[in-house]
Amino acid sequence: MTYWKPGLWAGTVVLGLSLALPLAADTLPKGDPDALGFDPARLQKLDDGIMALIDRNMMPGAVVMAIRDGQIAHTATMGTLTPDGAPMTEDAIFRIYSMTKPIVSAAIMSLVEEGRIALNAPLSTYIPEFKDMVVMTGKTDAEGKPETRPAKGRITIQDLLRHTSGLTYGFFGVGPARDAYNEAGVANPELTGLEQAKLIATLPLEHDPGTTWEYSRSTDVLGGVIEAVTGQSLGAVLKARIFDPLGMEDTDFYVDDPAKHARIAEAFPETAKIGPFDMFDPRQRMPSESGGGGLVSTINDYALFAQMMLNGGELNGSRILSPKTVQLMTANHMQGIMPGKYYLPGPGYGFGLGYGVRLETGNAPIFGSAGEFYWGGAAGTAYFTDPVEDVIFLLMIQAPTNSTPVRAVFKNLAYPTISESRVD
Repeated sequence: MTYWKPGLWAGTVVLGLSLALPLAADTLPKGDPDALGFDPARLQKLDDGIMALIDRNMMPGAVVMAIRDGQIAHTATMGTLTPDGAPMTEDAIFRIYSMTKPIVSAAIMSLVEEGRIALNAPLSTYIPEFKDMVVMTGKTDAEGKPETRPAKGRITIQDLLRHTSGLTYGFFGVGPARDAYNEAGVANPELTGLEQAKLIATLPLEHDPGTTWEYSRSTDVLGGVIEAVTGQSLGAVLKARIFDPLGMEDTDFYVDDPAKHARIAEAFPETAKIGPFDMFDPRQRMPSESGGGGLVSTINDYALFAQMMLNGGELNGSRILSPKTVQLMTANHMQGIMPGKYYLPGPGYGFGLGYGVRLETGNAPIFGSAGEFYWGGAAGTAYFTDPVEDVIFLLMIQAPTNSTPVRAVFKNLAYPTISESRVD
């Protein structure tokens, strides 16, 4: 098998003018990297480093972007869109999996701003099936079945946003609660978000609510809350509240237009598993609209959302959230919370409402500044926002089994491209 491997400055590299004139309504303006405080030689090293991973068959291709002061300083496309496919393009469509979570969290917070949802309200206020939950004890009863007891406390909307709900995931890790998710078919794509949430309500929790950070179906359940509160599908709500106002024309749960199918990026078959599951096919619309991991998007679309958040909730005259809402979402909400078995934010990080949040510049094995907020997706996509440096870095790839090492390399290459720090 052969792979197309472009040479130096692989694919398309966008270096705009310092005038920063927008090329289109649905993209951020382009800026000069040197004027924006980036080192062009180190941007070259960033591209070369990602290309080296492509040469090692870590993924077929990639798109990277660096943004500062609301301007795109650098974009590069590398490798191929699919194995043995055409060259990667800037408008490639990627499954972003858990990078869906910040978007759904923003939608929830827009309803909080309207008084339709309260952060401290029990989840059962909106989905009554969650009123009386039970927790796995880790023991077995006389018949050898997993033992449960009544949960201490109730799940709140804040718990769902910060992954302290007691819920779990079934596609990684071990334990009786995770087994129960798999046996019940929680991942069934024939279920709507609200139907899936009601199914989850029949299953035991892994922890008491409000006690432990554990990555989970919490944001999927938030999608069900949005459907219950608005009476609309999650996709319709996201389109009206976020995608259309920001001009995110290629972001959706599925790619309905056959003319766009050729733009969908794919992984190598041997790297395409997410736990026991294959990557979903976005060409076929299903009832499922997963609030925790179902969106597809492009790097330019996601840049619009990311810049809106860095701007304090507004972009190009469209206000999605208030500055105080963004401030609350990107603050640490982990005081008094225990990290679970799989604390994904990592050392040196807390967690906000939909985001990992860096607590201090040190005490972490990767570059960053205190106040940075970020998240990524199971197929390897990632985005990091550093308000101190006023920068956003985005990575789009499709390589589930290689996602962790590729993201680490990307971030360690991205931060040294900054030649003029904003730190006093």
